[in-house]
Amino acid sequence: MTTKSSRRIAFQGALGAYSHEACLQARPDATPIPCETFEDVLRAVREDRADLAMLPVENTIYGRVADIHRLLPESGMHIIAEAFVRVRICLMARPGVTLDDVKHVRAHLVLLPQARRFLEQNGITSEPAADSAGAAAELAKDGPRHEGVLASSVAAEIHGLEVLAEGIEDLDHNTTRFLLMAPDIDLSRRSERMLTTFVFEVRNIPAALYKAMGGFATNGVNMTKLESYMVGGSFTATQFYADIEGHPEDAHVKRALDELGYFTNMLEVLGVYPAHPDRPSGS
Repeated sequence: MTTKSSRRIAFQGALGAYSHEACLQARPDATPIPCETFEDVLRAVREDRADLAMLPVENTIYGRVADIHRLLPESGMHIIAEAFVRVRICLMARPGVTLDDVKHVRAHLVLLPQARRFLEQNGITSEPAADSAGAAAELAKDGPRHEGVLASSVAAEIHGLEVLAEGIEDLDHNTTRFLLMAPDIDLSRRSERMLTTFVFEVRNIPAALYKAMGGFATNGVNMTKLESYMVGGSFTATQFYADIEGHPEDAHVKRALDELGYFTNMLEVLGVYPAHPDRPSGS
């Protein structure tokens, strides 16, 4: 039987990815299980190769992560915690290489534009890689002396590379929010500040969404996220993903959810979990 201290967390990417950093933050004693795709992450849990799944859902620069909101309701899993990872970009190279030696870097396509100013100032060209942490592993194995990689400090530590510059991202607010998921839902009140995440589909009646949202306003429930996405390839079948502050057993939250139920064909709670300490109040 897997003990709590030795639980396995599946994540998308190679060891040293920012998703791996989220795993270390949330469960530092757990064993990380790298996976190629988000679907592979969920499959690893279903096939008992992992106990938990760590998935990115949104970034302060790029918005929501594609496909995640579609996968969550279909995953059969539930949110038990959230994590925020500040994306700090490091330039790393093989031991003994200096910054002046580096003429070219590789990194994930999303990461490269975030360090454009630093690269231009140092006359360094760039090339996209499938995965930044994977590029770090390749560089450590047999990469050329003039080449570097942009990735997290965790990647440098794991692969034995030297950090030549850190915090080189153009914007200092680049943060990714992750969700830690488990097969079983935990409805216990584990913190004074709880969050509830759910998906719903409104009934096909006039002003259904407006009426559904009215219950949260009149009951004083703070909704921190509301996003829509199409399902089944239909322009008419729209589901909504929502985060609210509070626990379903809180009287005002219960009233709002009960009112929501009158105007929905489907309502499913994906998770009830503590707000992370890094989450700003009211968001």
